[in-house]
Amino acid sequence: MKLSIVTTLYYSAPYVDEFYRRAREQAANFTSEFEIIFVNDGSPDDSLDRAVALHLTDERVRVVDLARNFGHHKAMMTGLEYSHGELIFLIDSDLEEAPELLATFSEIMQARQSDVVFGVQMKRKGGIAERVSGGLYFWLWNLLSPEPIVPNLCTVRLMSRRYVNALLLHREREINIAGLWAITGFQQIAQPIQKLSKGTSAYDLTRKFGMLVNAITSFSNKPLILIFYLGTAISLLALVGALFLVIQRFFFNVLLDGWPSLIVSIWLLGGLTIFCLGIIGIYLSKIFIEAKQRPYTIVRQFYEWSSSSHDKFSYPTERASVLHGENSGTWRDGARG
Repeated sequence: MKLSIVTTLYYSAPYVDEFYRRAREQAANFTSEFEIIFVNDGSPDDSLDRAVALHLTDERVRVVDLARNFGHHKAMMTGLEYSHGELIFLIDSDLEEAPELLATFSEIMQARQSDVVFGVQMKRKGGIAERVSGGLYFWLWNLLSPEPIVPNLCTVRLMSRRYVNALLLHREREINIAGLWAITGFQQIAQPIQKLSKGTSAYDLTRKFGMLVNAITSFSNKPLILIFYLGTAISLLALVGALFLVIQRFFFNVLLDGWPSLIVSIWLLGGLTIFCLGIIGIYLSKIFIEAKQRPYTIVRQFYEWSSSSHDKFSYPTERASVLHGENSGTWRDGARG
């Protein structure tokens, strides 16, 4: 298999057919050996039905139906798990990123001999709130994370098989895929692209903030180190303040009224204590989740044409296994392929 095109589905029904048409056209221009993998991330609309209908008419279309909505990043990792191509083209199905980028990325990859070519928005899409919140997200990430990422990077990327195999070695249950892309290494080339806007975003301000907290606490111990320095700074300030009061009392016979300053100090230190305990609690919760070793996605059914069938149509194969971030293969006739 020369090429795998991997995409996810979530409220994607209006885009599935056009995405398939454009992706198939680009893949056919690239090679005759390709597959298109749709991962249904528990989409409430009829995205799955549309993808399965394409599967029944084109044996190169494979559909991974997840048992529920696990999240965009986990769905993408699951799609990569099922891919077989020497090159893997990962792209969102909402057509904000053009499938025609495959040809451009391929040319750059061959010219630069790189393992990854990925898209970066030339100008961040959306209104001022989306642009500001997005810029703040990347700024805070690169400030607190030991692995910086390129601001305004996009999902769309062309990857080599060896890079994807390395990417799938990560065992996290709490996934931030941008961080995994960065820490996997290899030679990665950023390519400016024009990303379209469909008018709405699934990532509102609350969800972006949650992603930021998850991303930082998954990839950086700097918040824990900052707690240490914060405690040290507060202790030093308290010591200086205590020395000042002692000097005022014994050398100048001045006794200061302490009610307002006492209340402010209590509230300040109490708030800092709760804040620091909250950060430690987040890290402990992540240890708790990782220690359980739960699968990060569960596949309800895998629609694939049987390689042993010579008929034009065949029933889709079911896959009862779950994904743990390992290459678990495909089940056919009770045997692992």
